[in-house]
This record gives sequence, C-alpha cells and structure tokens, in this order.
Amino acid sequence: MSFSRRNFLIATGVAAASTTVLSACSSGDAGGGKGGEKDAPKVSGTKKDAILVGTKTDSTGPAPEVPGAVKGGTIYTMDQIDCDHLDPAQIWSSYEGYLTPLFMRGLVGYKVAMDGKTTLVGDLATDAGTAKDGGKTWSFTLKEGVKWQDGSDISMDDVRHTFERLFAKFVTFGPRYPQQWLVGGDKYKGPYEGKHLDSIEIDGRTVTFRLTEARGDFNFTLGMRAFSLVPKKKDTKEDYDKQPFSCGPYKIDNRKIGKSMSLSRNEHWDPATDPIRNAYPDKFELQFGFQSLASTDRYIADQGNDQHTLSMLNEIAPERIQKVLGDPALKKRVLTHLDAATYYYAINTTRIKDVKVRQALNYAWPSQQTQLIRGGASSSEVATTIISPLTPGHADFDLYGKKAKPAGDPVKAKALLKEAGAEGQKIVIAFQQSDNQVKQAVAIKSALTKAGFDVVTKQVDKTSFYSQIAQIDNKFDMFAAGWSADWPGGYTALQPTFDGRVIANGASNWPQLNDTGVNKAIDAAAKITDVDEANKAWGAIDRQIMELAACVPDYWPIRNWLHGSKVGGLVYDSGNTGIAITKLYAMA
Repeated sequence: MSFSRRNFLIATGVAAASTTVLSACSSGDAGGGKGGEKDAPKVSGTKKDAILVGTKTDSTGPAPEVPGAVKGGTIYTMDQIDCDHLDPAQIWSSYEGYLTPLFMRGLVGYKVAMDGKTTLVGDLATDAGTAKDGGKTWSFTLKEGVKWQDGSDISMDDVRHTFERLFAKFVTFGPRYPQQWLVGGDKYKGPYEGKHLDSIEIDGRTVTFRLTEARGDFNFTLGMRAFSLVPKKKDTKEDYDKQPFSCGPYKIDNRKIGKSMSLSRNEHWDPATDPIRNAYPDKFELQFGFQSLASTDRYIADQGNDQHTLSMLNEIAPERIQKVLGDPALKKRVLTHLDAATYYYAINTTRIKDVKVRQALNYAWPSQQTQLIRGGASSSEVATTIISPLTPGHADFDLYGKKAKPAGDPVKAKALLKEAGAEGQKIVIAFQQSDNQVKQAVAIKSALTKAGFDVVTKQVDKTSFYSQIAQIDNKFDMFAAGWSADWPGGYTALQPTFDGRVIANGASNWPQLNDTGVNKAIDAAAKITDVDEANKAWGAIDRQIMELAACVPDYWPIRNWLHGSKVGGLVYDSGNTGIAITKLYAMA
C-alpha cells in the first residue's frame, strides 16, 4: 500500500452517503486439483469485492466478536523484513499498513467482517466523515474517551498536529494527497515554527479540512495508515520513525530493528471506542529475517511456537507451493486471496531515454520464466497492463505480445535496439535481496542478454529497497516495484506513479516519467464525472504510458499464506490489502 477513487465516487453521486460502494480487490480460493495449478484462481475476469461507507452506528465499538475466538496467549509473526518506517506520515507500504493497526488509529479505517465484507467507518472519529460543497469541505468529529498509551486524552491539538506535520521537511516518504489538496498547502512548511495551516479548522471536537477542489474520496484517503494520529507532546520528529506512541490495543515494548518487535496490551485502549479492532492475544511477537522457504518449512513442520505463528508478508515459498496446495491437510491452513496490485519493473526514463530501447525491454521480458520461478499459475498471473483487472479503469490490452510469446521475443527486441543504434545497451537492474529474487535475476539477465543487452544486476536490502529506488539520483536503469491503488480507481493507480509533476526524492514516480501528454491526460481524466467514461479514460492513459514503455508489467499476484495450526481468525482486509491482524487469536 499503497489509487484515487475520486472519479468513481463523484460519478456515482454517493460519496457522502451511508451506502457508498467501491470496487476493491476480489477474494478467491485456490482451486482443487493436484497442487491447485490447473484450477488456480485468475485475477483477470474475476468479480470485484465492494467496500462500503458505513454509518455512525457502524462506527461504534466494540468490534464484532470473531466466532470461536479465545482471549490470551501470544501470536508470532515470521517475515523477511522489518518495517522501513513506523512514523505514520512516512508509511506507504502495504506491509507496514497491515502490521501497524495494532498500535495506530486514524480518524477513519476499515472494518472487516469474517465473511470478508469491508466497510469504511469512523475509527477515532464518530463516523466516516461529512462532505459539503460537493466534496471541497470535509468534517470529522473526534470520539469521547479515546486515549494515548500513557492515559492522556487524544486532543484536537493532536488531530491538527498530525496533519500539519505532514508538511515537515523530514517527511520524505509516504502519500502526499492532503499536502497537494489542502488550501494553502503549496506554501505551508509545517507546524514546528508555531504556524498553523488555516485550511485545517478546529471547532470543539470537530476538524474541518478545506480542499482546493472537490474530492469525493477524501474520507477514503484518510483511511490510509499514513494519516494515523501522532501526539503533539510526544512528537520526536525524525526519531518518531523508530518507536511511535500507541493509541491502539497494543504498545511497543521492545524493538530490535531488523530482528524483532514485541508488543503487549495497551491498558488505556477502550474497545467501546473501536469498531475495527479485536484484541484477543495478550502479546504479539513480530520476528524478522526469515526467507520464505525457511518460514514455509517451519509451518509445514508445525512445531512449538510455530503453531501460533503466521506471516504477514512471506507467502508459501515457490519451491513448496505445489506440495502445500496438493496436500489437503496443509491446504486447510492456507489463506488464498487475489490481490489488486501490479508488480512491474520501472524503467528509469532519465537514464534510458530512447523509447525504442524501453520497448525492446518489454519485448525481451521472460514473463513465463519468472512466473515459474515464483511458483507457477498458483502464485501469479502474467501482467500486460499497469492497472490491475481488479481495479476500476483497467483496460485489456497486450502491446508487447506477452500472451503470444510469454517467454519473450528476443528477435523483435534486437531489431528495436538496432533501429535505436543501441546494440549492447548496458542495463543496471536492482532487485530486492531474497532467494527468489536472485533466481529471477538470473532468468531476466539471461533473456535480456539474448536480446542484445549488457545486463548488470544489483541486490538491494529489502527493508530499504523502496526508499533507495525513490531517490532521484539512484544509479539504476530498472528496478522491481509494485503498486496497488490506494483505493479502487484509476487516479491513484497512475497519478502517484506516472505524473511528472510529483517527481521528488521519496515519491513514487519511480520511472521519473515526465510526459506532457500523460500529465494533461491525468488532469483531464480526474475531472470526468461519468464513471464509465472515467474508467475508459484511465484505461487509455494506461495504454499511453505503456506505449512510452515507462515500465515492464511483470505479474498480478495470487496470495497464498500458510500459517501455524493454532492461529485463528484469519480473514483478508480488502481496505489494507493484507491479513486483518487485529482479528487474530491464539488457539489453546
């Protein structure tokens, strides 16, 4: 996590209504059959789930009980990486987004039922917000009785400060929607010199945000983890990234960066104020530094504490996916879900300036080989577009013939390199540091070399990978990346990642594409109020970007999480695009 729903909401005319429906990523179970391969779920052609906007009643705690849940015990996690950021203002990774609800709360958030139904509700606010002026003005009222981990009240000063600090210089990562949309935000420098942003107004327990233009989806924007509250008196600026202050059901007791994080109950969290979170375990022990093969083998063995362990990031290792999905006993412990992300290799357009060279990379790409390395059709579907089929605005096209030649077309790629006078073009590709990525790097290097490129591969630490590729002066020509809309719709699937006006250190336009035609098309599409026409416009922009070959779409993921036999309450959270960590419980 990290998509604007602005067009979808405005087009349906129900942005502020209690029955608003937004399409989101779809759920699906892995099919039967040996290993699930031939019956694997498909991303393309699958019906989308719906995200509703809840009422004030929906926003009242406590959260509905999870059937069969028991209180007590410890839940463990076992993942490859620690969180790169814990300052909410700098959180834009899905992984961080679905770990941190244990100790972070925002004005609004996603309430998940055990049947997968997801609803946007008031979290610290009494409801999911009230829009006026067609969506240019949004108001939220803070609940009574909500407290920080030291027992102090969450105040309106904290609410104002949370949003004003988004403008601080040290906030170099994370979404920048409020910064772009709030009136006067283009000149505001943050609260640390004693100045307030006038477009954030406080009246009693109500905060009102005044925006430069109508944003029917602003309440969904605030559902992102980046806009969780930060206490003004405990704000340590840059150091807040290391250990934030809790207003959720758990607090951080101990953290060894890169190794572990221990959490215990926050005695000042009141479940009566929280419609989202159940808090069944006494403790959470988050463990980092485990490759997917190691975690998968431990889940298969299912011994000791591993019975109470799950992974939020690590899925079934490709080497074990057929074994696990082909074993009925193991398959019972697998949560499978389709994901609305698209994983692609961004092409640094400031370094690879010739579009023919970028197109040659697309033609040469070994999609079939990388899919097999990931575990085959049970793990992913070959992508041909930037917008996922599970996101409104997707258009079905295949500019580079991946369906006809999934192993790549080196002949076509060579011909383009020759036309460009770029035979032997050097390409430096950055990969995340993992066993599976090493294998994919070998396959990609082989295919691109066959097509006439001189390929250099670089392994980059997974924890800081996105921070590194988000630097304007990074030294990479290509890098593995992934993106899902921040909420369903074409705007946030494309604007944060391909709008040339948002290029900056820490931003997500990784290809650094700055094309006047694309920028104008994004602006035009953002103003379309008819949902069908808006979706067509976003699909056309997707094609426009792919004609410029700013990236190589790689795959659409199919998530398969194996877990210990004594972990209960597993359900997919469509709003945060991961396992709903606050529903879990430890079986006796």
